[in-house]
Amino acid sequence: MAKNKTEKSYFDRVHSWGRISSVTALCILLMFPMAICLYLDVSPDIKFILQGLLKLIPTYWTVAVVEVLVYTPMLGAGGTYLSFVTGNIANLKLPCAISAMEGAKVKANSEEGEVISTIAIATSAIVTTIVLAIGIIAFAPFLDSFTKSPLLKPAFDQVIPALFGALGAGYFIKHWRISFFPIIIMIIVLVFSPGMGASTLLFFGIVASVGGALAMHKLGWLDNVKD
Repeated sequence: MAKNKTEKSYFDRVHSWGRISSVTALCILLMFPMAICLYLDVSPDIKFILQGLLKLIPTYWTVAVVEVLVYTPMLGAGGTYLSFVTGNIANLKLPCAISAMEGAKVKANSEEGEVISTIAIATSAIVTTIVLAIGIIAFAPFLDSFTKSPLLKPAFDQVIPALFGALGAGYFIKHWRISFFPIIIMIIVLVFSPGMGASTLLFFGIVASVGGALAMHKLGWLDNVKD
């Protein structure tokens, strides 16, 4: 009974502090443009704001719902709150959390996975902030020459594909049977919709992965597969 009470208390604290941090971050983000408006004694035209929102809300609200449904099972409660406050989930926070849980040999939906994911994402946010601060100070004078160099520019364009390729290769090799179907589905989706956003594409990949694994299990193709 004491264990269940402790677990409930932990998750209650996670959600309480997660809500507080999310609302605080939102208020801070809104305070900056409000401070500029007050300092310059100007105000935006509501008509133009609504016109812009009408174009953005359908896309961003859809992406927001999809991201919550996709990322939460993989990051856990604490990791989700941290990731959505600090940002850069798909490019940094998600790979860090998955790599940490893989190294610790824990499942994403376990209590251990919840803790490992939260620690990994928090560490990632701190390290990223420190590295960016050092990088900006040290390399700001040379940044244009690096990014615009004909020799280095192709490498900068392939950083994210290289990151996810290296992260996914281990899973594809280890679980090649269940990887085959989602890879085919993702290729087909990209052929017909090459400009699809990463969050929506990730949702298709997860649905294909779960559906393909269930179908193979029903057909008995995974009976001799070791985890």
